[in-house]
Amino acid sequence: MAKLVSKTYGDALFELALESGQVDELFEEAKKLLDIININEDLAKMMNHPKIVIEEKQKIVEDIFKGRASREMIGLLLMIIAKGHYNEFGSVLSYFITQVKEYKKIGTAYISSAMELSLAQKDSIRRKLLDTTDYVQFDLIYDIDPSLIGGIVIRIGDRVVDGSVKSRLARLTSELSKVKLQMP
Repeated sequence: MAKLVSKTYGDALFELALESGQVDELFEEAKKLLDIININEDLAKMMNHPKIVIEEKQKIVEDIFKGRASREMIGLLLMIIAKGHYNEFGSVLSYFITQVKEYKKIGTAYISSAMELSLAQKDSIRRKLLDTTDYVQFDLIYDIDPSLIGGIVIRIGDRVVDGSVKSRLARLTSELSKVKLQMP
């Protein structure tokens, strides 16, 4: 259900952004709003409280965001509240952000390495990713995982390139376990 809600509203927001020529503006606004709702737990508690009626929740949202958010974004939020889906607002924004990134050919790569990468290594990875994909820009998210021993693992969407020593050792172990030793 949650995926259907995020897709339905996210697609509607994306179509509105395209039709109104506000892709960049709504993209930036969605990122900021997502940060706000992820940080503000009190707002989520209030919006999900069963004793606060929908109209009151909508009034609260209008008071908080009027003049700070676009009328398109406020209208979307009011509609989501009216349908009782405030819990899904974050996933709607995330879905929309993903749609815009695909539209603008901005990839997101998650890069794990055994130790901190130098700026030159990071730049080399970025250039290699741009050369080998259809993306024109990348958001690179780095993570240090000492269990990799060495090398890197890159994940873009559902694709994974695993060049870690850990996976090489695992493959070698698997191959060696298949070898039967013959005794004279």
